[in-house]
Amino acid sequence: MPWRETQDPYRILVSEIMLQQTQVARVVEKYPRFIKAFPNFKALDKAQLAKVYGLWQGMGYNRRALALKKTAHIIVNDYNGALPQTNEELCALPGIGKATASSIMAFAFNLPAVFVETNIRTVFIHFFFKNGKKVADEEILPLVEMCLYKKNPRVWYWALMDYGTMLKKIGEDKNTRSKHYKKQSRFEGSRRQKRGKILKILLDCSGFKIKEICDRVKVVGEDWEMVKSGRWKVESEGKKKAKREEIKMIVEELRLEGMVREEKGRYFL
Repeated sequence: MPWRETQDPYRILVSEIMLQQTQVARVVEKYPRFIKAFPNFKALDKAQLAKVYGLWQGMGYNRRALALKKTAHIIVNDYNGALPQTNEELCALPGIGKATASSIMAFAFNLPAVFVETNIRTVFIHFFFKNGKKVADEEILPLVEMCLYKKNPRVWYWALMDYGTMLKKIGEDKNTRSKHYKKQSRFEGSRRQKRGKILKILLDCSGFKIKEICDRVKVVGEDWEMVKSGRWKVESEGKKKAKREEIKMIVEELRLEGMVREEKGRYFL
């Protein structure tokens, strides 16, 4: 895990945002490329959004990339390039909640902040809630604080997270007994998948009208040749209309979030 080999607050921030809802193995692959392209806040702030999205492709939840770029702009302009160290200031940055802020404080600055994430939750449920069901994080957090090794919280949290990973590997995943456990919804055909496809279409070639996006969203890359040749599966007009309306809504959602922009009826990253 390359983010464990640095104490650079920028690099640790990038890793923490990437690790939100993305498997470690995928982040290990993407993280070095991202850092090479954008080695610091200033480089990320100046980068074209399309390039940021391009390097983020494959990790999902693309709004995190936009939030990270917005954060870089704030840090460069309001904090003279230095990441703040308090939970309150970190939580005021785009895409950062209390848990992420606390993990940044621990890993970037070795401060004794208290937080829970999936592997830490597994460890504490394993040891303190052997017969517990619907265990809330509010019950776990006081125990995390009591056990925290304040002289070196960074290494302590690494150890906890590694222990949680080990428990899961041997079939001791206790997160199903957490009040906050939610089975991840199916990705194939989901709104999340369509959002990603729209961004990939605009990444490959920006400046499409809504109709062109609707035509392409089902098929990306070489499959577009099948559409043009008429070999793609024909759907009923009603079904096509429903899909077009959904795509229009998603494009508008992306525009309102600032992930795409519209100029004279055409959409760009």
